[in-house]
Amino acid sequence: MAPIDEEEIGSAATDEAPDANQDSQDPDAGAEPKPEMNLDVKIEPRSACERHITVTIPRDDIDRYLDNAFGEMMDKAVVPGFRAGRAPRKLVQLRYRKEVAEQVKGTLLVDSLEQISNSHDLSPISEPDFDPTAVTVPDSGPMVFEFDIEVRPDFTLPNWKGLAIERPVRKFSEQDIDRQMQDILGKHGRLVPHDGPADVGDYLTLNITFKDGENVISSVNEEVIRVRGTLSFRDGNVVGFDKLMKGVEAGQTRSGQAKLTPDAPNEALRGKTIAAEFEVLEVKKLELPELTKSFLEEIGNFETPGDLRDAIQDMLQRRLSYEQQQRARRQILAALTEAANWDLPPALLKRQSMRELERAVLELRRSGFSDNDIRLRENELRQNSRVNTARSLKEHFILERIAEEEKIEDSPKDYDHEIDLLARQSGESPRRVRAQLEKRGLMDTLRNQIIERKVIELIMEHGVFKDVPFELEGDDAEAVNQAAGGEEVEIPQAENAGDPGEAPHRAEQHTGSH
Repeated sequence: MAPIDEEEIGSAATDEAPDANQDSQDPDAGAEPKPEMNLDVKIEPRSACERHITVTIPRDDIDRYLDNAFGEMMDKAVVPGFRAGRAPRKLVQLRYRKEVAEQVKGTLLVDSLEQISNSHDLSPISEPDFDPTAVTVPDSGPMVFEFDIEVRPDFTLPNWKGLAIERPVRKFSEQDIDRQMQDILGKHGRLVPHDGPADVGDYLTLNITFKDGENVISSVNEEVIRVRGTLSFRDGNVVGFDKLMKGVEAGQTRSGQAKLTPDAPNEALRGKTIAAEFEVLEVKKLELPELTKSFLEEIGNFETPGDLRDAIQDMLQRRLSYEQQQRARRQILAALTEAANWDLPPALLKRQSMRELERAVLELRRSGFSDNDIRLRENELRQNSRVNTARSLKEHFILERIAEEEKIEDSPKDYDHEIDLLARQSGESPRRVRAQLEKRGLMDTLRNQIIERKVIELIMEHGVFKDVPFELEGDDAEAVNQAAGGEEVEIPQAENAGDPGEAPHRAEQHTGSH
């Protein structure tokens, strides 16, 4: 069980109480272990992942803790009319009873929670929901307190050895590398104004207005967007965006529709189709840079175009490895979670949704995906956050159980490897990337990613494989980091300086200067 902060639950004690009592809460090395309390612990399941726990501490244990606390303070207790440490015990108890009771309460809570953790297999996944200030040490009778805690569900681990797994394979061609080269050059290209009509792949500077009937819901101003098949927002998509905008010119307006997801933040519009109006301010063409020596040095300290192509080959191999991992993961977890029909608490799903988003982004970055690909995946996760988070949590519980049974652990080398991959993608130093991850509290997310990958690799070692062709996905969607339906509950975003490898989210910024 995750421990309650002893300083927190003992903070109500006043400065008047002697310091000697603190020694009872910090046992000396080699001291005899404290005798266990005769706790009465009632555990009530509220759901697969929720437990309500009622703890009763008998009077004998309370009196024993009070007696020990007063006994340890007698030599230093100050009572008017007596020298320090010379006052009668009854007077000391009378003068300091309130303060000592508050300190003993803290010790009782810490010790009882520790004893419950040792004697009950709860597998907590969060801190206890508990207010220590609401608990008091009674003058007579037992002390009773209650708390709620989220735990890993209890389940029978399915058989994971010998699973049939399809594995995508591909030998990357020169044409594959050429295509990725164009994408990389496009990120460093220059957008130049174009007087004629727009074509697929061109860029438009747009004012976008979303309406439900005659009511304006939200708007986006001067957004630079590439003309592609699908325009993805955090809460929905405009399908057929390329057909809608093909041939449009500056000064014209086109009207389309956006389909919002069932998880859209605006509850009144969930699942609805709303109107989308696109006012074209400017049409732009992308002008690619030349592969000069200075440009090659700028984008990655490459000496020759061949070095750049080798780096692209390596990136494609990482994408293939990622797809092999993800394809295997999907098949493996579909089999393992087939019977995982537990109901997960809504509060847990809401709290974990950001963690799942961060985990997915870290995985994509270390695998060499482009900024637009990552934004598309972010939007997909946001659009189906409850379903995605519930599935990911169930998967995590199962993989964590396998890791425990197979004694799979993380090591410092694992973190060095992951951070090195992130650093290579972002152009930052590994030391800076590590500092950013630690600052944002993402090391636990990285740890889960490492453990889960090791478990998947173990399952794959025992799997039966069938090779299938790996098809590179078409680059046919453009992502906008905004909700179309408005009334969005904002998921905290990292500052650009604190997010390893994160490029600015506006389309015009990831394509270079205009």
